[in-house]
Amino acid sequence: MTDSNRLIIFDTTLRDGEQSPGASMTKDEKVRIARQLERLRVDVIEAGFAAASPGDFEAIRAIAAVIKDSVVCSLSRANDRDIARAAEALEKAARKRIHTFIATSPLHMKMKLRMEPEQVLEQAIQAIRCARQYTDDIEFSPEDGSRSEEDFLCRVLEAVIAEGATTINFPDTVGYAVPEVFGATMLRLRERIPNSDKAIWSVHCHNDLGLAVANSLAGVMIGGARQIECTINGLGERAGNTALEEVVMALRTRADYYKFELGIDTTQIVAASKMVSQITGFAVQPNKAVVGANAFAHASGIHQDGMLKARETYEIMRAEDVGWAATKIVLGKLSGRNAFKARLQELGIALESEADVNAAFGRFKELADRKSDIFDEDIMALVSAEDHAHEGEHYRFVSLSQRSETGEMPTAKVVFSMGGVEFSCEGVGDGPVDATVNAIEKEAASGAELVLFSINAISGGTQSQGEVTMRLSRAGRIVNGVGADPDIVVASAKAYIAGLNKLHSTLERVKAQG
Repeated sequence: MTDSNRLIIFDTTLRDGEQSPGASMTKDEKVRIARQLERLRVDVIEAGFAAASPGDFEAIRAIAAVIKDSVVCSLSRANDRDIARAAEALEKAARKRIHTFIATSPLHMKMKLRMEPEQVLEQAIQAIRCARQYTDDIEFSPEDGSRSEEDFLCRVLEAVIAEGATTINFPDTVGYAVPEVFGATMLRLRERIPNSDKAIWSVHCHNDLGLAVANSLAGVMIGGARQIECTINGLGERAGNTALEEVVMALRTRADYYKFELGIDTTQIVAASKMVSQITGFAVQPNKAVVGANAFAHASGIHQDGMLKARETYEIMRAEDVGWAATKIVLGKLSGRNAFKARLQELGIALESEADVNAAFGRFKELADRKSDIFDEDIMALVSAEDHAHEGEHYRFVSLSQRSETGEMPTAKVVFSMGGVEFSCEGVGDGPVDATVNAIEKEAASGAELVLFSINAISGGTQSQGEVTMRLSRAGRIVNGVGADPDIVVASAKAYIAGLNKLHSTLERVKAQG
């Protein structure tokens, strides 16, 4: 394969994916996901938006220090301050990239930026000049590119390539494009821009019309893109982004048509999907392509008969090729600390200290006393939901008792701490979960609105832990709290308290590009 046949996979789960309402992650969670993306062998990890908040900056810096095989990238707006902040966060990266952007559509320039086209052009040029002080790997995106005027795009993109941009990303920021038009527009841009061959061209598509994967592939096949920007599970704001698992498996399964080389280790896809789902609290729908629970299930008698005779009659991919064949039951109550620690490492869970490992092992033993078979998903949920007792955690769950019977008003008594002070409170409600939330709110008085409540069984059977996601909203800020426990009501209390902890965080975020 020549270089022209090599496709770069640029993962933006930690940046664009985190822009999903409620999908914010802690630094440790981001590092865990970054390590899994490295095992997946993605080429570029967009670790965040360094100027967005101190938390994002620290997360990018932590990822840059540990990731060796993938390029680590930070997004920045097209101004010197953002770019300098990105460079500072990426200082320890073995390989680094600065990704800068500015809007180029008439609507965005007029209504959002309140700038004239010539001002936008000059700012884009200046941004590349600034970024070149810190790295030779520079990506530029004309935000809302698919709704920008072609003549102006040509001027901007020619200028930034001349200044040293090495990757040009053509984003469909609002998911407006359709495949044939998107691909043809990109091809015309490359044909019209004299120095277009001096940069790698990339696509970044949103899924508002369900066309993100199709648009990305059209950008490659028609437009000549050689980088695809995507996220695990298609995570992202609004309807999400191009799903990494879908575009990668389309390229691999139909290699007879696409004929491109990828560096991805597809056997790590399911592990990455589960990790992102459990950390963010965004459950994967059962019929989701590649990573959904039903993606390789066959209920129809005709399909089952065909599968028994020849697997390829109804399966175009093998489940084990994307990681579904991993051993399920891994540990039990007799398992020792070393076995537990080894399994954490295999799952990409790197705890910072031996004290953290010991605390996690203690929680594992408590779970093993209540649940005979411990699955990988249980271990991931155990570490994710407990968040290994972050320093400065304002709220902490202690215990719960509740009573519910037919014809009687459910009651709940919750013990939890706020700022290190323990409180015991009681509440009533329409059901045990409602009573539990009411009890917590009686003392917390957070003023948060519960906008989503969902329960997902982590593994099969009635012994399964329940994973509860509660999405809370307050003063325009939306967060997801996730809790896991064999007792659904306890899991609900943990989820609500996890959400309160996120709301309590003082770190502010700045909206980035789509």
